[in-house]
Amino acid sequence: MKNSDKVAEKYLYQVWQEKKFEKELFTQTGEIVNIIDAGIKNDDFAGPDFKNAKIKIGNITYQGDVEIDNYQTDWKSHGHFINKNYNKVILHAVFNSNSSSPFVKTQNGRKVPSVILKYYLSESLRTSIQKAISKEQNNKNNKMPCADLIELIGDKEKLDFILDLGIGRFNKKRKRIYNRLKELAYIKQNNISEPLIRYEIPADFIEADFKPKDFNNSSIWNQLLYELIFEALGYSKNKEIMHKLALTAEISYFQKIKTSNYATFIETCLLKISGLTPEVNSNFSDETIAYLKEIEKNWNKFLNFYDSETFHETQWHFLKSRPQNFPTLRIAGGARILVKILNDNLFFKLLNIVQHNDSDNEIVRRFRDLLIIPTEGYWRNYLLFDSKSKMTNKYFVGLSRADEIIINVILPVLSLYYEIFQLKENSIKVANVFMNFIQKTNNSLVNEIAESLNLQDAWKRSVLYQGMLELFRNYCTKEKCLDCIIGKKIFS
Repeated sequence: MKNSDKVAEKYLYQVWQEKKFEKELFTQTGEIVNIIDAGIKNDDFAGPDFKNAKIKIGNITYQGDVEIDNYQTDWKSHGHFINKNYNKVILHAVFNSNSSSPFVKTQNGRKVPSVILKYYLSESLRTSIQKAISKEQNNKNNKMPCADLIELIGDKEKLDFILDLGIGRFNKKRKRIYNRLKELAYIKQNNISEPLIRYEIPADFIEADFKPKDFNNSSIWNQLLYELIFEALGYSKNKEIMHKLALTAEISYFQKIKTSNYATFIETCLLKISGLTPEVNSNFSDETIAYLKEIEKNWNKFLNFYDSETFHETQWHFLKSRPQNFPTLRIAGGARILVKILNDNLFFKLLNIVQHNDSDNEIVRRFRDLLIIPTEGYWRNYLLFDSKSKMTNKYFVGLSRADEIIINVILPVLSLYYEIFQLKENSIKVANVFMNFIQKTNNSLVNEIAESLNLQDAWKRSVLYQGMLELFRNYCTKEKCLDCIIGKKIFS
């Protein structure tokens, strides 16, 4: 589908609420749709768009929920078909037709009819919607308040400021990581079994001057790396819940397990803890049924060691996520990195790479080799449980995500480690890698900021990429123009 065919869903919500249709609605199977009550707009992030609607379809009146999407296939790509929150949906209203199927299926297997809204809108309404979309898009393109005046400041001044912001952002990450490291050291020293600190931390702990010997334990560095990598794998939509998964299913549980197929064992246990595994359904493919049985078998073994909490599928977000970012695939990839932490001494290998290489490019290349994870097993062909991918999935963790982990996790952690243990030469190496890191992938937001600054290629250098994010999130969006060196120069 072309982007121009896509409508901001807020416009579709208004059309639905106000019943702005020029003729009678029909489902894809030809049944008349009479909207008795459009329902109540659901402002929560999770669940259908309208609750408690009353709709007559054919000769039967239904009361339930309505989901509104751009395309019919959004039902599956957004994960509604595996989410119990959508089991009360009675109608799937979409703007565009892109499927031959006249219905979608809920998690409990019920068929939900679809209606294609664009066939029932007047020409004037379609034109008005398109104008509103264009206006909104133009506003979005102007990310920076000073974009029209940016030529009043030289490129060097802009680059120097953005460079400082990028370094500052890196140091903020190090500070946050150090605070968590202190918590882990405190937990270890006091033999506290809970993965989260649920007690009042004494003031003297917060202000304590920790010594290198307090961090001379590989288990706390392994747990730290595990938590941060899982958080990074969650991307923006599942960042928090992936982090919670690593905090809850802490690394010590998996250290107690001895098994031949370690990666699959950890993968299946994490999926069970996540709450994303469905009950076995006779309609599932043989592959899916076999895989779910393996999950149950491994889970039954793991229960002998695991006494922490589990999650629910509704805590995970599939909406507006690219299929490659679905948490099912990310958890499977994370499981393999966890195996590298536990069995292959990943943290030591990262330290060793810095110790024995002087070339920034060689250090980055070796880091990538450790973090890029090809797919295997069930997830080579599936995106979700019993939802086959149209193409073979190549990577659990590809180049783009590996680079994000290197910049946001590996380099700050190693920098902190070398500072704590006063290994100045290696600390300088890590700083140089960060300063000279050239990214292979980009980000649409950063691209627009770079374009607004007339620094189109600057984003390729990661320190400037990070600086642009810092500029946008902590200055532009907060309208702190007069606290910004660029803004001061332009508006003063």
